[in-house]
Amino acid sequence: MGCGLSKAHIRSEVPVSHGNARTTIHGRKLIIARHRAGWRQAHIAAAMGISRKCVRTWITRYDTEGDAGLVDRSSRPRTSPRRTAAEVEDRIIELRRRERRGPAWIGAELGVPARTVSRVLVRRGQPRLAALDPMTGQVIRSSKVTAVRYERARPGELVHMDVKKLARIPDGGGWRAHGRAAGSTSRDRATRVGYDYVLLWSTTTSGWPTPRSSPTRRAPPAPASSPAPRPTSPHAASPASSG
Repeated sequence: MGCGLSKAHIRSEVPVSHGNARTTIHGRKLIIARHRAGWRQAHIAAAMGISRKCVRTWITRYDTEGDAGLVDRSSRPRTSPRRTAAEVEDRIIELRRRERRGPAWIGAELGVPARTVSRVLVRRGQPRLAALDPMTGQVIRSSKVTAVRYERARPGELVHMDVKKLARIPDGGGWRAHGRAAGSTSRDRATRVGYDYVLLWSTTTSGWPTPRSSPTRRAPPAPASSPAPRPTSPHAASPASSG
């Protein structure tokens, strides 16, 4: 198995400062500002809680590269001689798309460790098998590396509705107040109190759910003069109002 390094397969890396970093881009600029103001490097290090070597490093980078020297640098090595060859990665992707099998099967076919196959699939942005259609191989489910999302451009174009059924509490309290030994008033059909249904509406655009409570059908209907709910946008108007 040959090994090689192809620049075409090197993805751009976004440098991210770790949570325990003492100096961010703002702290490095503060080091330069204090150095220009005449502070000694030892005093700058003591004031910022870092070593003098760290202060000297950022001052040297600024003197050499200017503001660009204060930006985070990638920790990726310049060369990776033991990286999987581009030809092997292409064969892994080809088998994945044609056979739709996992890293263990692909690794056994190519003589590559399953962990290496898994890393290649992630590096090439391949979705998980659970996100693919088992017959066609098309992406049908959303994941971190796919763009299949239930999103719409206008509010009200796609609405999700959830229903929650809540039993009403009779006058004087229910069984939690009087105990189960007292019996249930709902056994007698004439004394049934019914249920309330909480309807939760949400759109894929705004993301703001709107809960509403709806009584059972036994309740009297709303008066005919009650205003109809307004649409969330002109594009989401009902067919009756758009005619």
